[in-house]
Amino acid sequence: AGLAPRWAEGLAAAAARFDFGGRDVAAWFPRHMAKGEGWGERGGRWTVTVLNNAHIPLSGRNPILQEVLGIRPHILVLNKMDLADPSRQPVILERLKQQRCSHVVFTDCKHDVNVKKIVPLVAKLVDNSPRYHRAESTEYSILVIGVPNVGKSSLINSLRRLHLKKGKATPVGGDPGVTKAVLTRIQVCEKPLMYLVDTPGVLAPKLGDVETGMKLAVCGAIHDHLVGEDIMADYLLYALNRQQQFRYVQRYGLAEACDDIGLVLKHVALAQGRTQKVKVLTGTGNVNMVMLNYPAAAYEFLRDFRAGRLGRVTLD
Repeated sequence: AGLAPRWAEGLAAAAARFDFGGRDVAAWFPRHMAKGEGWGERGGRWTVTVLNNAHIPLSGRNPILQEVLGIRPHILVLNKMDLADPSRQPVILERLKQQRCSHVVFTDCKHDVNVKKIVPLVAKLVDNSPRYHRAESTEYSILVIGVPNVGKSSLINSLRRLHLKKGKATPVGGDPGVTKAVLTRIQVCEKPLMYLVDTPGVLAPKLGDVETGMKLAVCGAIHDHLVGEDIMADYLLYALNRQQQFRYVQRYGLAEACDDIGLVLKHVALAQGRTQKVKVLTGTGNVNMVMLNYPAAAYEFLRDFRAGRLGRVTLD
């Protein structure tokens, strides 16, 4: 409110710049991802927990996994709910219901919000599934699978902390690809006895469109350097303006919202101290000048978004 709407004039031009249409995108699909994807196709008494980023609850879904799961009991966990727009949840749930995904849990593994719903829901789905004829054993096995850097290992650690009062069992990190092999079963609950298996992050071998790939990249599912921080920052600014999310204006000291990524990154560099002094030889001698580090500023812009410092945003 109160911002001059000049950003709106350039939004059409920005939309044209990111009008991906039907263009194809080269997918990032390391060998360890292909290995992890095969687990979704195996038989056995697995119950599957599909993990996705609440920033991209629709774009982050792997169409191959949706097809492979079929009637297998599974739930969709939308992690990092603390970073997503809560007002969009009803719309997202309706869209997912239309895609025959009715068991959805929003979570925040940092604070165990709603994580406590997962164990009883999984047990209920297995007990009520005609696929499984369970014997007297009350042991449950759950496969956790999802796109890279969505918080699969964090979910397992959160469940262990909540139900077993134990610490980390799997490594976590801010970059995609931390988990590179399918691990052995990890106990996460005593009553009922429940084990989870962490898997490498899985992307579809071929993404449907460029914008889906861009959303995945902005949310950290693809290594930044494979897309380019400058391109990702430009798209992120476009997406924030499209949804009228203008918290970046105050954070970086802009006069108003705009669609000029160069101007925004200039303010990011100044606000975050991403500058460097260089000596320039002139006719009168050496002169110290302050240069702005635009690549570092683009990285800071992306990092602020991923940490929620630019507001709670759902890109889908």
